[in-house]
Amino acid sequence: MKKRVYDLAFKQMAVELSDARGSVKAAAEELGIDPGRISKWKNQYKSGSVVSASNLSDEQKEIRRLQKELREAQQERDILKNAVSIFSRGDGRYSH
Repeated sequence: MKKRVYDLAFKQMAVELSDARGSVKAAAEELGIDPGRISKWKNQYKSGSVVSASNLSDEQKEIRRLQKELREAQQERDILKNAVSIFSRGDGRYSH
C-alpha cells in the first residue's frame, strides 16, 4: 500500500476545518483521513514546526485565501439550508 503524502496547504486546510467544525473527528470524516493525522498536524502547527504562511509563494497564499472563502461559503450554505428546513415545516408558526 502506497503512503499518501499531503502538501502543506492541505494540512493547514485540514487543521482549519477541524477548528471550524469544532471536532477533529468530524473534519477527518469529511476529508476521508485518519483523525490522528489531523491531531498530529494541529500539534505541529501549535509547536511552530510547520512552515509559516510568510514563507508561502503568492500562489499558495491565494489558494489558502480561496480555500478559506470556500469553507466560509459552505458554512453559510449549511446555515441557510437549516433555516429553510425550519421555516418550511408548515406548522404555521413561521407563515405570513
